Amino acid sequence: MTRALVSFSDLRTAAYCPRKCYYQQRLPDEDRGPPPEVESIRALATRYDELLEAPPGVLESEPIAVPSVRYRDRLAATRDRLEGRGQWERLCEPVDRAVFATGRHCRGIVHKVLADPLEPALISSGKPPENGVWKSQSVHAVAAAKALAWEQQVSVERAWLEYPAYGVIRSIDLTTRRKAQYRSALRAVRELDGPPARTNNRSKCESCEFAAECGVKTRTLRSLLGFG
Repeated sequence: MTRALVSFSDLRTAAYCPRKCYYQQRLPDEDRGPPPEVESIRALATRYDELLEAPPGVLESEPIAVPSVRYRDRLAATRDRLEGRGQWERLCEPVDRAVFATGRHCRGIVHKVLADPLEPALISSGKPPENGVWKSQSVHAVAAAKALAWEQQVSVERAWLEYPAYGVIRSIDLTTRRKAQYRSALRAVRELDGPPARTNNRSKCESCEFAAECGVKTRTLRSLLGFG
């Protein structure tokens, strides 16, 4: 029996919280897409050179997450670092964009496809961690790399994460540890025949749209201020 392919979004969510993935899978398809503001942020990743030339007043009208002067300085530092490694042009002019890739076990959209060597680049609308990338994004990146590798029958050893609202771009090597995290998330999705145990990391629950349905108790602003 052939197993159904797992979506990149389900893998990413399961790596963050399997229980959230369970509730998310129960939503109608039309309610599972990203909000409109996500696309406007992702579009920044197609305009880096233009943004670097834009005056602060123009930058302030863009969906950036830091002050305009700081944003331009940060993006310029990112460009200088990547140009020195011969990567900036590859990221600004990928061989393909918004590619639907289908692998052996998973499928989904790869935001940018880089060539020589073949590598995926994913675009995040959120904030990068202090170092590296978030675990859920690492799992997503491994999934994208594996899907491209399966389709084109070549080895993929690296992936990229772009945080265009912050002017940050990072690469990750597809290490044994990252691949193990991917396999763990894949198992978690395939074993979702009921709600998994709640996460012990309650900080993940504060902004979760399924907190009430999940039944977890989150701290209110009143309690956080010491009045609860």
